[in-house]
Formats: sequence, C-alpha cells, structure tokens
Amino acid sequence: MATSELINKGQVIWLTGLSGAGKTTLAERLCAFLRQKSDAVVLLDGDVMRAMFAQDQMDGRHHDRDARLALALKYSQLCKMLSEQGITVVIATISLFHDVHRWNRHHLRNYLEIYLKVPIAELQRRDPKGLYQKFARGETRQMAGLDLAIEEPEAPDLLLEYQDGVTVEDCFRQIIQTLATRQSHKEHA
Repeated sequence: MATSELINKGQVIWLTGLSGAGKTTLAERLCAFLRQKSDAVVLLDGDVMRAMFAQDQMDGRHHDRDARLALALKYSQLCKMLSEQGITVVIATISLFHDVHRWNRHHLRNYLEIYLKVPIAELQRRDPKGLYQKFARGETRQMAGLDLAIEEPEAPDLLLEYQDGVTVEDCFRQIIQTLATRQSHKEHA
C-alpha cells in the first residue's frame, strides 16, 4: 500500500509504554515514513512535552500519579486540537492511565493506540536514560512501573510485546500493516 494511502488526515497514533520501551524510536521512524507523502505530520514526544508543560515536575517531587494524569490529559487535548486541523499526530508517551485511553477513544477521531509491552528486566537492561539505575540507587522515586502503579491499555489496537530477536524494523512493519488494515476497513465500510 502506498504511503499516501496510509495517511488518514486528522489521525492520532498514540504509542504508549514504560520508559525505555522504544516509543520515541518507533515514533520517529513512523513520522519519517509518513512525511514522505505528507507534510501534515507532527511528532509529540513525552519527554519534550513534559519539559515544556511541566517544569515543576522535572525534579520528580511533583510527578505523582495525579500530576502525571493531568499532564497526560493535556497531551490528549493537544492531539485533539491538532488532529481536528487535519494533522496526523504521532505521540510517544508513557501516559498509562485507563482514563486517558478512554478519553482518547471517545474524543479523538481516527485514534490508533499502540502499546509497547516490555518486561521491567529488559527495560532495566536497556536503561537508555539511566532512570532505572537512578531508581535502584534511591536517587529518584515515583517511576512508572516500579513504585508508581500503571494501568496497561485495556484494548490497544496493536500490542507490540517484547520478544527476543524482534527488531525496531519488525515492530515498524507491524504498525504499517495495522494502518493499512484500518484504512482498508474504512474504504470497505
């Protein structure tokens, strides 16, 4: 299927998972692919948005469950605003809250939820930002999936569950296939 056929104006592709799961890597790869045929594609990265919208949470003291939930709902509202203007939004964020996923399904047209499910042991091994090491040393707290409970998506459109030997490219192909299947269903509906 051609790239232009995968772009559904005003869609939101929401990649969620714990820190180190590969959300940003896949989101960047997906955006680059979608931008080949459309300039109306924007990438929203959770780390960048948290730095912009939640400076007081950056030190970890105010990054509790309620603050994270409020921030995630702001991300959802931003996605809604952008997608309603015909922009394809690819967002990479932890935001593991049932309330957020339900809000998204109810308010975001053309919403695709992708859950990158990676075991904690693998995330600790990867630890690209050193967050798991900091947690182990007691330098940080309120880390999603460790001492801060998460709510895994109840019905993601695509579950990318960690398996040894599965590459970023393999995951990317599954995302593209899911987009193609959704588009095909819309055309035949």
